[in-house]
Amino acid sequence: MARGSSAAPRSAERELVLTHVLDAPLERVFAAWTDPNRMAQWWGPKGFTNPVCELDVRPGGAIRIHMRAPDGSVYPMIGEYREIVAGERLVFTSAALDPAGRPLFQVLDTVTFSGHAGRTTVTVRARVFDETPEAARHLDGMSAGWKMTLERLAAAVAIPADRELWITRVFDAPRELVFRAWTEPERAMHWFAPRGCAVTSCTMDVRPGGAWRSCMRWPDGSDHWQGGVFREIVPPDLLVFTYAWEDADGRPKHESLVTVRLAEREGKTELVFHQAVFESMSSRDSHAGGWGSTLELLGEHLAKEGRSA
Repeated sequence: MARGSSAAPRSAERELVLTHVLDAPLERVFAAWTDPNRMAQWWGPKGFTNPVCELDVRPGGAIRIHMRAPDGSVYPMIGEYREIVAGERLVFTSAALDPAGRPLFQVLDTVTFSGHAGRTTVTVRARVFDETPEAARHLDGMSAGWKMTLERLAAAVAIPADRELWITRVFDAPRELVFRAWTEPERAMHWFAPRGCAVTSCTMDVRPGGAWRSCMRWPDGSDHWQGGVFREIVPPDLLVFTYAWEDADGRPKHESLVTVRLAEREGKTELVFHQAVFESMSSRDSHAGGWGSTLELLGEHLAKEGRSA
């Protein structure tokens, strides 16, 4: 469990200091701040997602994040790294943008890390150094926003490395087509199972709270049902859904959470797949093989779609 303490911002200086102790090793916590795929899992207040999270982690490198609120509103943020000391310190600027793309305010963020006995102390110092009159309502929520963000960080890094799965693939297909392959049952029927299996049924209610369910027929002729519930849908950037096998009575077992992020890369689509949490390392490794084969079939399906277009 993470423990946190905070000091109230001093209004004259608009400065905030927060400290959290996390039950995770320093290397894992630092990676959560510098790997864009990991950072996208936890950045922002509770309920926010990050369909765009781009980090050029070097002095002078740019930061670009689009935070999506539960009501669908998108809040763009930009910044620049000033200093990076691996495992010890990050210094960067951050700025929220108005609808015209102009900074509402700018903050100098200094994050320090200290590890001991498998735990990590993170201290965030956020100092506002430039603000417009319109920035007040945003800055008034800065303390609460950072507290929720660090709570989400604590939850993200608490997942052991051997209980989560990461896969990255690049497909020679437009992002919109890849997204449709994940959300249209008639397309998923062609690929949503490991090689050698057949998808005999697939239904999807593609909305937050909507259910999905499919049946895989294994080479021995036995049928195996899988399904879950969509949590987040941001076309064509992001899909978050639960995933579980069904037992003989149709009850889900070994439920995990799957996040699929899609990013455009020079006319192609980079897919980052994340799944957590597994009941054992062997279960994770089994899923790794199954998903790896399934994504190969996705690539073949997309290639056929491209040739028929």
